[in-house]
Amino acid sequence: MKKIILSGILAAGLLSVQAQKKVADLTVVYDAVINTGSVEPKLADAFDGATTTVYLKGSFSRSEMVSALASFTTIHDARTGAGVVLQEVGGQKVLIRMTADDWKDKNRKYEGIRFTNTGETKMLAGYNCRKAVADLKDGSSFVVYYTEDIIPENNNYNSQFSNLKGLPLEYELTQGKLTIRYVVSQVSLNPVPVSKFDIPKTGFREMSYEESKKGRKSR
Repeated sequence: MKKIILSGILAAGLLSVQAQKKVADLTVVYDAVINTGSVEPKLADAFDGATTTVYLKGSFSRSEMVSALASFTTIHDARTGAGVVLQEVGGQKVLIRMTADDWKDKNRKYEGIRFTNTGETKMLAGYNCRKAVADLKDGSSFVVYYTEDIIPENNNYNSQFSNLKGLPLEYELTQGKLTIRYVVSQVSLNPVPVSKFDIPKTGFREMSYEESKKGRKSR
């Protein structure tokens, strides 16, 4: 009897490992749902119908949010820690370069983030997802649904989820008065072209991370 029980435990563990897939190449597309609340209608309209696409290949990541009025793209190399942000708003195209220290400063709010599973689950894009509540050091929190079936090799592509043991398929992001809920619409495990992570050499006005911070403070 003990042998049978032990075999069952080993088989269950093997199935769990087989179900999980650690991937180097991954593309995830999210639809953005805006929580208007007290947000100005014009600001909500700017993000209406927006989509965010995340591309992963090895240590490289590219996240691009595109709406009718603007687009924001972040390219990051987890090996060096450096990255760039490309902004296209109202015909203005700006490239912001970030060192590893800049990247850390930009994402400082997510340091020490903790995820607590609630026991709830739901299906998203064909994947079984667990519900977790993320608690940040500033006292804020948000809900995320993630699947353990896909594990990105590069877990530093998004500082918001560097401690998450899986792939987020639905989550919230708060920027000022704007709360955006991202819901997965597509997951692809096909190889991602290296060219996706090329940084434009022309067409953008360049500024440093410090200059971009001063610009935000002056608004």
